[in-house]
Amino acid sequence: MINVSESVTLNEDELEFMAIRAQGAGGQNVNKVSSAIHLRFDIQSSSLPAFYKERLLKFKDQRINKDGIVVIKAQQYRTQEKNRDDAIERLVQLIQAATVVEKSRRPTRPTRSSQRKRVDSKTQRGKIKALRGRVED
Repeated sequence: MINVSESVTLNEDELEFMAIRAQGAGGQNVNKVSSAIHLRFDIQSSSLPAFYKERLLKFKDQRINKDGIVVIKAQQYRTQEKNRDDAIERLVQLIQAATVVEKSRRPTRPTRSSQRKRVDSKTQRGKIKALRGRVED
């Protein structure tokens, strides 16, 4: 079981892992060993609560395709086990990030004194710049 939050857990049977060859430098070992992991997670068929599913499907992230499947590629480490753990951790972070509800912004207006200060500083700057002009005899 994977803990997403205190009340929500994921069953590992819902995750699909596929070992692939890692990209990048690493010599002959990279060409021989499939140490990178592709994690696939179907949001609709998961056991997540409806709120989590809804938020994940609306979440703008390139790892979530239009079919509602999360695809995470983990290849940072040299072993499959570490890459698998990394992929699971990144999935949990994605789910947690999608469920954060942002505080709604209350529109505010600038105070009268701040408006006055702004206009005064603009006129002051304008006067300074006007004095930079050509001197007439």
